[in-house]
Amino acid sequence: MVLRPDLAVIAESVAPGSRVLDVGCGDGALIAALRDRKGCDARGMEIDPANVAECVARGLSVIQGDADKDLAFYPDSSVEYAILSQTLQTTMRPDRVLEELLRIGRKAFVSFPNFGHWKVRTSLLWNGRMPVTRLLPIAWYATPNIHHATVNDFRDMVRERGIKVEQAWYLSGDRRCSPAAASFRAEHAVFLLAR
Repeated sequence: MVLRPDLAVIAESVAPGSRVLDVGCGDGALIAALRDRKGCDARGMEIDPANVAECVARGLSVIQGDADKDLAFYPDSSVEYAILSQTLQTTMRPDRVLEELLRIGRKAFVSFPNFGHWKVRTSLLWNGRMPVTRLLPIAWYATPNIHHATVNDFRDMVRERGIKVEQAWYLSGDRRCSPAAASFRAEHAVFLLAR
């Protein structure tokens, strides 16, 4: 199975044999890849019951839970990596969820859509409307995205909290792009964070 570009970056970077918690794991594609390709003890939490059922039917260790409420039940430093891919912008309090990820995991991967990308800016400037694109395919009134952050917003948030950025990757479409002007050029970003 071919992984979504941000998930492929994460899968490449996770150390073999690691304990991993994927919060907002969706259909479990990353969990399966980490288990099968890297021998990881990969588990997931997902809010959508249909996705949970699909994951369990595929033999994946996934529970139903809400990142905003249920991360508190996980013990400190219980995994090497806590992962939040394309979920940060859907949480009620991204700052608190990020703190929980770094409490549970020694390191955290976070990926999110960059709402500062030039196509988003252009759509707002010329059309006066929130964009609907291949990577943001849902109209503003039906989207699960409730926080529209940019790469620079995220960098500011982690700096204010004393969180270390160990590595960052920027994606334009399905390809990686340079960090130069990433807040303008990248459609998605992936960060590896630590305390």
